[in-house]
Parts: sequence; structure tokens; C-alpha cells
Amino acid sequence: MPKDTNGVHFFNPAADNSDEETTAASPSSDVARPNPLDSAREYGMKTVDSELFDSGPFKKNFAFGNADHSTASPFEISTTPIEVNESRAHKTIEISNRARLESQNDGCLSPSSLKSVLDEIQTEPRCKSPQHIDLHTFRDAVDVNYQRMAITGEELSGVPLEDLKTASGHLIEALHLRSKYMERIGNQFPSTTRNFLSGHYPANLPKHRVKNTETTVQTSFNPPDPPKDHWGKNDPLPKYEKIYHLRRNRGVTEICNDDGSIDQQFKNVNVTKEEFLNDTEKLTAMIVDGPLKSFCFRRLSYLENKFQLHVLLNELRELHEQKGVSHRDFYNIRKVDTHIHAASSMNQKHLLRFIKKKIKTEADTVVLNNNGTKVTMKEVFKKMGIDAYDLSVDMLDVHADRNTFHRFDKFNTKYNPVGESTLREIFIKTDNYVGGKYFADLLKEVLSDLEDSKYQHAEPRLSIYGRSKNEWDNLAKWALTHDVWSPNARWLVQIPRLYDVYRAKNMVKNFDDMLDNLFTPLFEVTNDPSSHPELHLFLQQISGIDSVDDESKHEFVNFDRSTPCPPEYTDLENPPYNYYLFYMYRNICALNAFRRARGLNTFALRPHCGEAGHVSHLLTGYLTSESIAHGILLRKVPVLQYLYYLTQIGIAMSPLSNNSLFISYQRNPLPEYLQKGLNVSLSTDDPLQFHYTKEALMEEFSIAAQVWKLSSCDMCELARNSVMQSGFEDKVKIHWLGPNYKEEGVLGNDIHRTNVPDIRVSFRHEALVDELYNLFRVQNTLKQ
Repeated sequence: MPKDTNGVHFFNPAADNSDEETTAASPSSDVARPNPLDSAREYGMKTVDSELFDSGPFKKNFAFGNADHSTASPFEISTTPIEVNESRAHKTIEISNRARLESQNDGCLSPSSLKSVLDEIQTEPRCKSPQHIDLHTFRDAVDVNYQRMAITGEELSGVPLEDLKTASGHLIEALHLRSKYMERIGNQFPSTTRNFLSGHYPANLPKHRVKNTETTVQTSFNPPDPPKDHWGKNDPLPKYEKIYHLRRNRGVTEICNDDGSIDQQFKNVNVTKEEFLNDTEKLTAMIVDGPLKSFCFRRLSYLENKFQLHVLLNELRELHEQKGVSHRDFYNIRKVDTHIHAASSMNQKHLLRFIKKKIKTEADTVVLNNNGTKVTMKEVFKKMGIDAYDLSVDMLDVHADRNTFHRFDKFNTKYNPVGESTLREIFIKTDNYVGGKYFADLLKEVLSDLEDSKYQHAEPRLSIYGRSKNEWDNLAKWALTHDVWSPNARWLVQIPRLYDVYRAKNMVKNFDDMLDNLFTPLFEVTNDPSSHPELHLFLQQISGIDSVDDESKHEFVNFDRSTPCPPEYTDLENPPYNYYLFYMYRNICALNAFRRARGLNTFALRPHCGEAGHVSHLLTGYLTSESIAHGILLRKVPVLQYLYYLTQIGIAMSPLSNNSLFISYQRNPLPEYLQKGLNVSLSTDDPLQFHYTKEALMEEFSIAAQVWKLSSCDMCELARNSVMQSGFEDKVKIHWLGPNYKEEGVLGNDIHRTNVPDIRVSFRHEALVDELYNLFRVQNTLKQ
């Protein structure tokens, strides 16, 4: 009881306790029984404190099983993190509350209920051993083992939930758009992304895949030798029962029946101008959306850092896997130069030797017809005041230097040896007075060097300008007459965007005249091969169509709903890049559908895109193109860069070319693209202007490896990407990459052919699946 001392009351604990004890011992009180709340608190605190937190993952020596408990003195810093202390206090209060409730009901705390509470505490994720946390992530193949990484808990990508929902909706819409455009043109679209779009994934993601090596062993490493008649000249031309009527309408060729109606099987491939502009506007709104840009930038940064951590953990495993493969190394795996121009496919020393040889051996050959006057080789060089001995690499002056940086006009003049367009006309043109004989001989030497290397391949670009309909027949005749063919090469046709030049010279009256010259011969030979027999044979060696020119040129015309359609486009100004690509895409869609119906090979649209100019070029490329060349502007547009990653669009990059024209080598984004997982390959572009050695592609690889410290695995991955992007036939790729190469992930890789470790391929595929899963999980949650 409190004592009164000079009017001040003091509390005496001993007296208070003695009073309570007296009261408890009095005969009138009930029989004393233990307080269940006290026992629960004592037992709970003891158990929680000693069993749970002493063995938590945050205690020192936890990993070694030596987690001794020492109680911190008052005012000392706690030895456990604040989060765990808060959790302990919360659980203790919860135990006390449950004990109080049960004591009110039946006067005791049941052991089962107490045990359930303690079990709940001990199974809390933050209190579990790291080895026991479930990592909910996709695993590509159960027999590919390496140190994997995964994010636990709710993954919001560092953005608010509402932004995540909006971002995933926009990105999925963009994926649907590309899927639609690729389906119409018949170009490649990754099966994993398609399965997510169709709803087949993620519910049906494969969980227990195992590699099948039996079919791989049965497939030879080298394709069978090509037949001697590689052009198929001795084979009869195909004859078709039905010959269609071809009609030009608003910039595209229509395939019609006899009654003038469009055949049913060709109706669904058409894309209207209005539809394309609507889709372009949607994508334009996406790439300038602030939250979406932040989201994509974060995901790309995450992918880059994830790869760096993967290399840190698994680099030795990848190297060990490569060393375990006999015979195969970087030098004897297949690699394709996916972006090279035929007119500059030789190095400067090669061109110099060739010109000197022709001056000596064919001095009296007539090579020009100058206004009715025939001019011989000797007279051409005599007029220049040059003989074979005087010529040198410096005098040839075809190599790009520091003066060509951001000067595409100066770069184009480098195609003229000794600064003379006459020599370009004689030596690197297909349609000249000598019928392109010298250019054919020069290219055959380049192709012979490729065959000697065995494992290097190329896709040279030959030009079709669109000035007349005879160009296709002339090019086909040149190729077949001079037998410009190699098993190590497949041709692409490049179309320069030079309408304004032809219009100024009255070679064409409107833009549709140019499109008519470019595509009508292709439709005619598909309709009836006997109409252009040589062109029919030549097209079987063509894998794609390219669009080329200086992208940095200012575009005075904007492509919108007011832009006239091609028959009405008579302006002297050049149409914008998007206008060119859209009408090329429309015509190739119709042409590919026609050729598929005839059982013939089809063409991929693979333009120069993103080298310079406006980012809208990359946007149009995303919708229309199977793969692109350059793509260095993607570094400025995170939304498009992320979409290029999700759809695995091929990007053929040429760092040495970019270094001389648009961006210095050390600033080139190729190593960043590679780390993030974009589908990039190395290419040469113009060995005549940028390279010094006989093997330009190996020179490109060697410089990249030295500057960016690429590993053997990185270089083999780039080489494998180049083969995947290339237009070589499936029957050839089966031998180069393996019979299952179309399977995405580990099942499509054969390390005995590609020298790319299964670990690297598995990591790439799992990262892509995880990104797609995160996007579609949010949308699926919203639907539910």
C-alpha cells in the first residue's frame, strides 16, 4: 500500500506484492491456477527468441550452422535487422492476443493452436534459409545446370502498379501489331512470343524438356555438294494451270481472276494506308509515353545487369563446356556477313591488283562507247595520265577517312577509283559496254576467297534502281552468263531511294512508275516463268530485298493521310523513308503470297534502318521488316529497343562502318545490345572502304573482341545469330546449326556445330520467357 510521508504518497512494490499474496492465500479466494496468458507469453517468447531468430539467415555464422545466441546489452545496436525485430514483436503480440482469446473461452491455451502459430512464424519467408526459398522461374531444360538467378516476391519492376498495368498493355498491343504484319508478309516471328500472344503460354510452358541428341548425330556437319547445274538451267520451267490477270492499283500489283475480281487467297495480305498510319500513330504515342519509357529502360537495365551477373557466376562453366567439344572453335564455326554490298565487297588492295592485271592483259579491249567513239582500256588510262606502275592504294583513294564522318556525300565518291566515275562504270557495274564482265570476274575472286575459308559466308547486295523494267532481266542475264554463283553466298537486291533523281531527269513520271518498274517483272515471272526464264532461275538465289540510301537526308515530305498515293505522287521531292518502306512492304506481301501459292521461294524485307535520321525509321522497320541493318539509333529509344528484344528482330551491325560515318567505335551500342539479349550480328558493310585484310569479316570480329573484350562464347553467339538472321535455305542451316535449329532455347542448339554453350542459350531463352511472363501475368490478372 502507498505510504504517507509528509503528505507525499510513495509506492512500495514490496508492500503491494505482500498484499496480493495475502489476498491470494486467504481462505475466501478460489484455488490458485496458472495464468494461461503468462505461460503462453513465457513459452512463446522463449521459443520465438531462441529457436527462430537465433537461427535466422541474418545471424552471423548462420551458413555454417554455428548460430550462437547472445543477448544485446541495453542501448547497444541490435544484432538483427530492424525488419526482423519488427516481425518478432508483431508475432509476439499476435501470440498474446490468441492466448487471451482462448483463455477467455476455456481457460487454457491449447498446445495445438500455439504450435500452429509458431509453425507459421518459422515458415515466414524472411525467416527461412535461403536454400529453402522457392524460385518461381522458368527452366529451359532439366539437364542444363548452371547458377541461375531469379527475383522472389512481387515483381513490380520498380514502377507503380498502375504504370505496370498500363505499360504491359501497351507492349502487348505492340507485339500483336508486329505479329499481324509478319504474318501477312510471311517473315519470321519468334514462336515463344507468338505462344504468349495466343494464350498458349504461360499455362502450357514446357517444364521437363530434355535435349534429344539422336537426330543431331545422324545429320552431317556439311551440306551435300551442290549440283553442277546449280542454276537449274537444264530443268524444265514450271507450268501452271491458271494464269492470273495482273493489275496495278494505288501503288500495288493486284492478282485478279479473269472476271477482274481479286483472288480470294490474296485478299487478306493487303494492308491499307489508313491501317498503317493508325498503327504508326499508336506506336509513336507509345515511344514518347513517359511511364512506358521508364519501364522499358528499367527492364533493359535489369537485363544488362542480369547478364553481367550471369557471366560472373558461369563464365568458367561456359568455357569448360566449350573446351569439352572436340575440333570445334571460333574459326571453324559458320558465320555469315549479313550486310555487305557487292560493289564494295573486295578490299582496296584486291581492287588495285585486279585493275593492274586488266591494264596489262586487256589493254586493247574496248570498254567504253563515248558518243559513238569506242574507247579501249589503254586509252582510258592514258587520258588520265596513269599507267599500271603508277597506281597505288593511295592513288586509288577508295578508303574512308576522317573526312567522311557525317559526310555521306563524300563517302559515296569513294566508290569512284582515282576519283573517276569512268573506272566505277567499267569495273563495278553490271550493265556497261562489256556486259559487266570485269565486275563479274572481280566478284568471282571474292567468292572464291570465301569458299577457300569454308566457314565464312556472305549475302552481297546487288542494285536494282527502278528506272526501267528491263533491269531485272539484265541483272539475271549477267549473273547466269558469267556464272556469278557460290555455295557460300546468297544474294540480296538493294533498291536505292533515288526517285527525286529519276524524276528530275524525266525517267519516271510519278512514284508508281518506279514501283511498277521494280515489282511488275517479279509478278510476271511468278505468274508465268516462261515470260522471264533467266529471271525465274536467278530469283531462286535471292533471299531478300533491301532499301538503301543516306538516312540523314532531311525529309521535306511527311507521310500522312494527305500524302498522295503513288500514281498521284508527281512531286520533285523525294518521298519520306516511311513512304518507301510501306509501299515496298505492300508489294512484297502480295508477291510473297503469290509465290507461296506457286510453291516458290519468298523474300524477306531487310532494309537499312536506324543508321541516322529520325527514329520513325526504326518504328516503320519494327512493323514491316524481318531484320534491319545498323540500328544504332535504337540506343536512344528504350521502348523500341525493348520491343526489338521481345520480338528478337535481327540487327546486322557494322561498327567499323559506323566509326567512319556516324558514331565513334567506343560509343557503338553493340556490346550493350549483346548483353541485353538483342538479336545482333557483326557485318562488314563495305570492305572496300573500311577494311584492310583479305578476310574482312574476321577483321571485324577481331577488332570487336579486342576493344570490347568479347569472350569466345560471345563471338560464337554473334556468329550463330548471323546464321539465324541470314537468308540461307533451311536445308543448309540444318547442317550448320543442327536439325532442330528452329526450336527456341537449348533444344535448338547443337554445341558441336555452333560452339555456343547450352548454358548461354538456356540463359538467353529463360530471360526472354521471364520478361514475357511478367508482361502477360499482369494482363491475365486484370482479366480475372
